[in-house]
Amino acid sequence: MVKKNGFVPVGKIVGAHGLKGNIKVYSYAESLSVFKPGSFILLINPKGFEKSYKIKWVKPHGRLALLALEGVETRNSVETLVGAVFFIKRAHLPELEDGSYYWLDIIGISVFTIHDEYLGVVESIIPTGSNDVFVVRDPNRVHDNETLIPALGSVILKVDLNLKTMRVDLPEGL
Repeated sequence: MVKKNGFVPVGKIVGAHGLKGNIKVYSYAESLSVFKPGSFILLINPKGFEKSYKIKWVKPHGRLALLALEGVETRNSVETLVGAVFFIKRAHLPELEDGSYYWLDIIGISVFTIHDEYLGVVESIIPTGSNDVFVVRDPNRVHDNETLIPALGSVILKVDLNLKTMRVDLPEGL
């Protein structure tokens, strides 16, 4: 994925909707509030081309979002943008409650048990509806190098974003 300093990815263009330049977006965010009408959003395509657009409107569309950008008025213009990623300034992300974290902050941190056993690094996160599940991998282990850890307060004891570590108390059987 394309990275940009000071910015975070919030969604990806997956297609056009209709003939008038409406855009189908797979949102990386739980809330569409990151796509605020009237605000500017940075769009970067896989080849590195980047441009800011003003958001005209946004609405949910099943598991996707539909939105319109000023200057993108036709289906053909949308189709040239498919695969591009939307970015916003990290400072514009909504504040989180204590004990809540953005996935982008969790992915890549090292995970240890309460007995200081290194389990690996959070590689991805699976949303399950009731709670997320962290996929932790240790490439140095030949067998059984993946641990699935439920994101529950009883399991995740401490997250230190400065040290990029997580301390867990695994239930029996994990």
